[in-house]
Amino acid sequence: MRRTTWALAFGVLLAAGAARADSGWTGGDDLPTSPLACDGTAAAAAAKPYDGGTPTSAPDRAGKPLTVVDIPKLIGIGYFNATSKGIADAAKELGNVTAKTDGPTKANIDEQITFIDNTITSGVDGILFAANDPVAIAPVLKKALSKGINVVGYDANSTPDARQWFVNQAEFNGIAKSLIDNLAKEIGEEGSFAIVTSTFTTPNQARWIAEMAAYAEKCHPKLKWLETVEAQEDNILSFNQATTLINKHGDELKGIVGMTSVATPASAEAVTQAGKCGQIAVIGLATPNAMKPYVAKDCVKSVVLWNPVDLGYAAMYVLRAVADGTLKPGATSVKAGKLGDLQVVNGSEILLGAPFVFTKENIDKFDF
Repeated sequence: MRRTTWALAFGVLLAAGAARADSGWTGGDDLPTSPLACDGTAAAAAAKPYDGGTPTSAPDRAGKPLTVVDIPKLIGIGYFNATSKGIADAAKELGNVTAKTDGPTKANIDEQITFIDNTITSGVDGILFAANDPVAIAPVLKKALSKGINVVGYDANSTPDARQWFVNQAEFNGIAKSLIDNLAKEIGEEGSFAIVTSTFTTPNQARWIAEMAAYAEKCHPKLKWLETVEAQEDNILSFNQATTLINKHGDELKGIVGMTSVATPASAEAVTQAGKCGQIAVIGLATPNAMKPYVAKDCVKSVVLWNPVDLGYAAMYVLRAVADGTLKPGATSVKAGKLGDLQVVNGSEILLGAPFVFTKENIDKFDF
């Protein structure tokens, strides 16, 4: 895969209606992008009509006890342990919700669909999900809606008509700006880098990468992208992929961007074991606890994320509001307990807030 600048790599991608660039770019989706201003000027929120789905003949659940099942991409990793905790905390706080988390131990869309299908059969009031694939998951979510089940997504979206609302951890272009700005700060405006993602079809990673491309072309056009590799949200594969990038590109590689909470610490470990701390920057999305050892050793200077406990907490409050009928199409905000009022954006999304950058100065204040 040949080296290319961001401008070349994304000239075709960003053309109206174009497929992925002929230059070999992979990892981003083909949806329209909206890069933020280079100087950080806030973007104006565009009002859009509700585009979510509607459950068929849903019973009156206002104020009544709810049984909710949370089915994330996978269970057993720190990130989704944190969202699960937030869901459980909110359920306990609400007092009339029984919530549990279940799902595959690998980020496998077929297994996730099976878990959701089984949950529908068991008879529940609500389903929370984080999608492994936005399109493939849609039919089973629509099946849940057809059974009168309330469906709310978080972390990774489905097609909008397959769920009622989606709780977005931060807007995609905001995350993209934070990642690229921090990357350019560490490797320089003409540095070369590679990306370790989960899969090329995982909705949130693909959206972030597409927005990163657009923002980089606009604000840091001389950054050089080398390639994007898949690592399936697997720790060993992520480490091996990062090691391969280090060996393959040698001194040309100045930075690795991890797009998942698994890929980023695994990439930092690969850089550490290669003796490249200070020579190859690692920027990415990860939980602070996983990154503290690398930040303490100055092998990683910045970690971009949000609070996944708050994300799960917000998702549970949104589902309760939907079931109660207090969150309806056309709403501009929703009450989310200790988080206060959260804004409705893009028709049927609830925005948790802006991304946060963890650094050596603040990372020890967080425990998740």
